[in-house]
Amino acid sequence: METSGGIQASLSGRYATALFELARDDAANPRAIDAVEASLGRVRAALDQSADFAALTTNPLLSRINAGKGVAAAADVIDVDGTTKKFLGVLAQNRRLAELPAIIRSFRALAANHRGETTAEIVSAHPLTDDQVDALKDQLRARVGRDVAVDLSVDPSLLGGLVVKIGSQMIDSSIKTRLNTLAHAMKG
Repeated sequence: METSGGIQASLSGRYATALFELARDDAANPRAIDAVEASLGRVRAALDQSADFAALTTNPLLSRINAGKGVAAAADVIDVDGTTKKFLGVLAQNRRLAELPAIIRSFRALAANHRGETTAEIVSAHPLTDDQVDALKDQLRARVGRDVAVDLSVDPSLLGGLVVKIGSQMIDSSIKTRLNTLAHAMKG
């Protein structure tokens, strides 16, 4: 696990590492890492799809107790595992719910590394189909030389194409970037 200047260097990375270690060391559930990762995926989807849930995680006026109650109720609705539910409660108590997106990204990177995979952050203009994701994983696997876990997000401002980030490499084939490049070239 990378500790010097890597994931653990950030606040969200330290929380993600703590959650990962809790899941990894859970003797009662050998598949706890997968269960937590799946639960965090549902939390990420809830953040993206529910403005109310997103507001709950970022509202500084909400007391710690009310934030904790709200997150516990949401956790029951989106069906997260017990470890993740307790973790969300800790985040609410420590006023760190706004860090959830970064914590989820860091946890996914830790879990992928644990499985011997590398993680690619993929931003597309439109949601990708399962077949497109599988084809993209195959192409990235051929390029990187090992299995690739993908972290998908959508940014309609790209207009079309993809932005793929693997480690320090970034592949930007978005129409937005191409149009900006063309505009700069035309200015001379």
